[in-house]
Amino acid sequence: MATYKEIKGVTVQTLDSDPVLNVGTWSSGADMNTPRGGGAMAGLSTAAMIAGGSNATVGYLNSHEQYDGSSWAETTDLNTSRRYNTGGGTQTANLVMGGSVPPGDTSSNAIEQWDGSSWTEIAEINQARRMPRSSTSGTTTAMLLFQGSDPGPGTLGLLNVELWNGSSWTEVNEMNTLREGSGANGISTSAVAGGGISGPPFSPGNAAETWNGTSWTEVSEINTARSYTGGGGTSNTDVFIWGGGQPIASNGAKTEAWNGSAWTEVNDLAVARDTYANGAGSATNGITAGGYNGSLSPTNVANTEEWNFPPVTQNKLKEGMIFLSGGTTLKGFGKAAGTPAGTWSSGGNYPISKEGVGATGTRDAALGFGGSPATAVSAEYDGTSWTAGNNMNTPTYYRWGAGTQAAGMAAGGGGPPFKTETELYNGTNWSEVNDMNIGRSYAIYNVGTQTAGYFFGGFIPTNPNATTSENWDGTNWTSGTAINSAREASAAWGIQTSAIMAGGTAPPGRVNTVESWNGTAWSEIAEINTARSYAGGGGQENGAGIIYGGDDGSLTAKTEFWNGSSWTELADLSTAKQAVGNTGSAVAAIAFGGGAPSVTNATEEWTVDATLSTITVS
Repeated sequence: MATYKEIKGVTVQTLDSDPVLNVGTWSSGADMNTPRGGGAMAGLSTAAMIAGGSNATVGYLNSHEQYDGSSWAETTDLNTSRRYNTGGGTQTANLVMGGSVPPGDTSSNAIEQWDGSSWTEIAEINQARRMPRSSTSGTTTAMLLFQGSDPGPGTLGLLNVELWNGSSWTEVNEMNTLREGSGANGISTSAVAGGGISGPPFSPGNAAETWNGTSWTEVSEINTARSYTGGGGTSNTDVFIWGGGQPIASNGAKTEAWNGSAWTEVNDLAVARDTYANGAGSATNGITAGGYNGSLSPTNVANTEEWNFPPVTQNKLKEGMIFLSGGTTLKGFGKAAGTPAGTWSSGGNYPISKEGVGATGTRDAALGFGGSPATAVSAEYDGTSWTAGNNMNTPTYYRWGAGTQAAGMAAGGGGPPFKTETELYNGTNWSEVNDMNIGRSYAIYNVGTQTAGYFFGGFIPTNPNATTSENWDGTNWTSGTAINSAREASAAWGIQTSAIMAGGTAPPGRVNTVESWNGTAWSEIAEINTARSYAGGGGQENGAGIIYGGDDGSLTAKTEFWNGSSWTELADLSTAKQAVGNTGSAVAAIAFGGGAPSVTNATEEWTVDATLSTITVS
């Protein structure tokens, strides 16, 4: 038997302590001297400032505190007491802008600049506003100010945007979405805003947009609609937001990170805080302090939390890592290690609402085609959104698929008559090739490649609940080995020489039987926990895989994981549904369309994080 060194070229490392995940986490910092919400904040977790704001005792604050990474110290007050203001810069050079001032909670256009020892009033903004947001990682000579409101009768939100050049404010292109109190950060030429509230009607939103120095562009929505959040970051591709009202009357601990294309939920705050959560910093070194813990009966908090990643000197976990922990225990880090803790999250909507959509490819590069009622529509998914492509030649539904997004394949489908047509996709167009020998449908799974496919089971009008199979060699279809149990509407995945088929329908109803194909014969293996038909599935050959959704007597959202020996129930789909378009693996799958119970175009993505687990050697 080959050794690990002979295979990998290196020996297994012995480590005194386990490496850690390279992810951001919140940790407790020192409390502020004055509890507050709605103040201006700037800096990093090791050198921050906060000024202005309000609390239940004092309606408007002019106090100014600085943080050194371990404690807050009061220093020179602002010239003007204010609340719901914003700010940006560093601990020693920053601006405080706008907000509300007495009497009457009047929106202010006043600006104060901190030079490290004193506050000086400078050129006013053009539009008085409160609850604005600014590019808090900007500088005292280059700052972007956006959103907020100048309260009028029954209105919230401003579109106006202003740019500071060190001496004056200039109005620039407006935002797309009217709002105040979004989570936002960046610099004067590159910023992000997510969430916020506008009205009427007055409700938190999930819209997000980015600034490129010239204009605003709408991008993917945040996962949780919210308002009055904190935010940190240094560009329009590297920002995170936290806290906020969801809706306004509730608390928020959720944190989301933006990587330039998508929002991802990361570690929560320890202390939920909603309206006017103060915050600043970068996506790897941030800080939040104060806010309100419950806005129906608001209680100010003085609590501080610091957002940081492990230091660069800390040994980090990497996918595929194997090491001897403490010199005694062999451990590995990877996806689908043991029973994975996966989650379903929303993706971009499919172009049309259909069930029985065929699919192939991966979660982040999927190809969808056909659907019921019969259609020839096809579309591509890039991990964020679907783009409609050229139509197939044959409108149909419940088609078998194989291959990749750029080299896909579709065959069969519902009728009447039931289809024998086979089509290949080259990334742009569909072309007809040689037909199958027998028309069949209700096999919405993908097994194989464009040059080596495998179609088994399904529904054949002259032979319902078929056991027959056919192999595709890139040119022709030939008869293959029969499955053991006749069925249709099963979940399946794999390649021509290694596959799994689970569940389905056979007289007198839904089944929980599972068969494994090794390239030579089908063998029955451990049953799924919930008998079901019209389920989705994905996996790697006849190894690890998942089955999800389907009909178990009613619509189900259940997900089950196959680790090669047994099935374990994991996180449910957000919506029970059947006959979804489905493709992917046990750690990265996609479900789109389907009946839920009405036909939908919603997409859900399955994601499994890598886990650290002990490797047992026999």
